[in-house]
Amino acid sequence: MTHPNDIDSEPPTARAHGDGTLIVRLNASGQGVTADGYAVPFAVPGDTVGPDDAVLPGVHHQAPPCRHFPTCGGCTLQHVDDDAYARFLVDRIAGALHSVGIRTEIATPHLSPPRTRRRASLRAERSGKRILLGFNEARSRRVVDLAECWIMRRELFALVAPVRGLLARLLPDRRTAGVELALTDQGVDLLISGIDPDGLMAIEAMTDFAKTQRLARLSIDAGAGPEARWEPEPVTVTLGGVPVGLPAGGFLQATEDGEAALLAVVCDAVGDAKTIADLFTGLGTFALPLSRTARVLAAESERATILSLKSAAARAGRPLVADHRDLFRRPYTAAELSRFDAVVLDPPRAGAREQVAELAQATCGRIAYISCNPSTFARDARTLVDGGWRLEGVKPVGQFRWSTHVELAARFTREA
Repeated sequence: MTHPNDIDSEPPTARAHGDGTLIVRLNASGQGVTADGYAVPFAVPGDTVGPDDAVLPGVHHQAPPCRHFPTCGGCTLQHVDDDAYARFLVDRIAGALHSVGIRTEIATPHLSPPRTRRRASLRAERSGKRILLGFNEARSRRVVDLAECWIMRRELFALVAPVRGLLARLLPDRRTAGVELALTDQGVDLLISGIDPDGLMAIEAMTDFAKTQRLARLSIDAGAGPEARWEPEPVTVTLGGVPVGLPAGGFLQATEDGEAALLAVVCDAVGDAKTIADLFTGLGTFALPLSRTARVLAAESERATILSLKSAAARAGRPLVADHRDLFRRPYTAAELSRFDAVVLDPPRAGAREQVAELAQATCGRIAYISCNPSTFARDARTLVDGGWRLEGVKPVGQFRWSTHVELAARFTREA
């Protein structure tokens, strides 16, 4: 188990070590760590460290598949095999919970396979006639010009070279742009930010590109928000059997299989609940599947997102009420939440401190908590446990393969 002090801090790295020192775990930044807390970059549990930090690979050290590793910041753990990577996810969660005095069952992690990421945020940079397009280098603003990618869906990576060609016509010299790709029901949704193409030639170039590449949508954000320049039919993503309009740059779970793993835990946690409050609902990733058998209140602060969910649920005839609500400023009260059989919440990385304070006092029977930050989850779990809830178990989900990003789904029940 990861020592709790390693969750948010790094051990020293500037002292010599002797021959054959064993690496026993990975710390929060993905470095290998010895039993006495000495951190070694690109070492894996089971490796040994010799003089001058030379690493002798062990059984869990694998050959990174991508030519861009370790320069590219898109991946930090390609040298770690699946067994050690799964252990890393478990240790991150166990360490965070241990730091607040909580122990619980942590299930075997779900790991998304390579090349399954259905959304990606890239950076583009022009230098003379050359367009660089890819992820930033680790801890740098320099762009790694991608020749291959082992995390993105092939449909997304297939657009990297064509987008370079488009940006060669639109991006001024020594300027950068953001490129967001997402796979939707209609195909790839492309959003380019940081440019303001003007004139007939630029418009024709974008239209021709969108037609040739059969994009679902091409949007430009010049600084005032995304504006669709090409969208032959409304762009949707299907959630729980319901097509939902996807705002340009809207949030999707990173992989379809990861979304399914999280949803399985949520469904198990709420059981046969007939009334459910889904907080921080987004486009309805959990609310729409749950609305097949239950009445759902779905709350979300992002206006375009909640309006899209409201329209989709109405068209499908689902028993879902959409509430445009900032749960940080106006959390539901304990009395309001007590009217439901179960509560689902999927907050951002900051967690849900204000909402959890009310939920801790609610008398609903079950909670499903989805988190992308073990530290804030542990903080909120402590509040719930102190309020009389029991943490029944946690399922780690590795949607961001070969990264240090940890997601989880947890089940809480009321203590008898």
